[in-house]
Amino acid sequence: MVVRLDSLQPVYSLPSLDIPDEAEDAPAPGLPVVRWAWDMCYFLSNLLKATTGSSRLPAIVFGAAALSSIYNVQDHLSSFNPVRTVRLALRYGVTAFDTSAYYQESEIVLGTALKALELDFPRSTYKLMTKCGRYGSTVADFDYSPATIRASVQRSLARLNTNYLDAVYLHDVEFVCTQVGPREAGDPTIALGDAQAEYGLAPGQEGEVWGEGDQKILDALGELRRMQDEGIIKAIGITGYPLPTLLRLALLALHTPPYEALDVLLSYSHLTVQTTTFAAFAPHFRERARISQLLTASPLNMGLLTPTPPSWHPASQELRAAAGRANVVCAEWEGGLPNVSVGFGYGKAIELDVPMVVGLSNTREVHENVHVYRAVRNGKDETRRAQEDAVVRSFGDLQQWSWASPPAHLI
Repeated sequence: MVVRLDSLQPVYSLPSLDIPDEAEDAPAPGLPVVRWAWDMCYFLSNLLKATTGSSRLPAIVFGAAALSSIYNVQDHLSSFNPVRTVRLALRYGVTAFDTSAYYQESEIVLGTALKALELDFPRSTYKLMTKCGRYGSTVADFDYSPATIRASVQRSLARLNTNYLDAVYLHDVEFVCTQVGPREAGDPTIALGDAQAEYGLAPGQEGEVWGEGDQKILDALGELRRMQDEGIIKAIGITGYPLPTLLRLALLALHTPPYEALDVLLSYSHLTVQTTTFAAFAPHFRERARISQLLTASPLNMGLLTPTPPSWHPASQELRAAAGRANVVCAEWEGGLPNVSVGFGYGKAIELDVPMVVGLSNTREVHENVHVYRAVRNGKDETRRAQEDAVVRSFGDLQQWSWASPPAHLI
């Protein structure tokens, strides 16, 4: 259950300072978790005493939705596990965290863990990114009014034990904005071609407010900008699933005075072994919408690319069946389909120079993700490439397929 803004907040006590520190809490030696393209740009920008606009994010961003009862039981959340997981991630150089007001107690658990670690990892050593505007599963549970946006950010500050946030997104904007173009499953890249006018993406359509929902988006962005001017927020942006909608709203913000280009944008489930359509949109986000920082999330496609996809997953039965076939293809591969999928996602993210947000529940998952990232960063061997190619082929005509969002039953 998502905690209402006006409700009494859950409390997770700070663990004792005697936090276990054993072999599993030590990072394995190897490559740092940095984006090399950014690293060189940052070096040169310092050398030239100029700024590049980079948010200085690591290659892996800690997806803190995992620190909630969405994915873990209360005994896990109330134990040393969250603080040990966060500590190990920081030791590896995973110095950015993604959460949301919608992720149940995630902000509270994460904030408690970071508070326990503040002597070793003060606030200046990591980035905090959260989301606002979504407080439940249906359209009725969204509130983008400026007053609620401000109240939500203020609550997030308190939950995370900080006086500023590095980035705040409007959460799942497709549930609030005016619908432009068809809401249907399929390949979203059609919106970049002859059908672009149907999706509001043709030249000359950039600054068009299509209805009340679009105005709500702009009003909410305006409130985030005010908090940015106050120093509470460093960067503002949007998240959501349909790539054409994200691009349209990013262009709307850029071309509607007094609004400005978004600072940051987060896409999910579109840079995976099943679909890489985010790669087609990335140049448009960067060049047309002038967004300086892109992120991608969920290389496992919200659990679809695992042996046991969640029952609530919006994938069609055909796509579920294809994911089942992909699991069979990976039956002999160590780590199975999840390992192949995460490695594929990291590889594509490295090519695009975007950070990848991945959910991390425990120290084992931190070690495994860094291990896979390093293997890919060092250069994939032919065996891994062949395995990835086999998985991609197993999806057949469902490659590049996206589901409709929001789904009809949530409207």
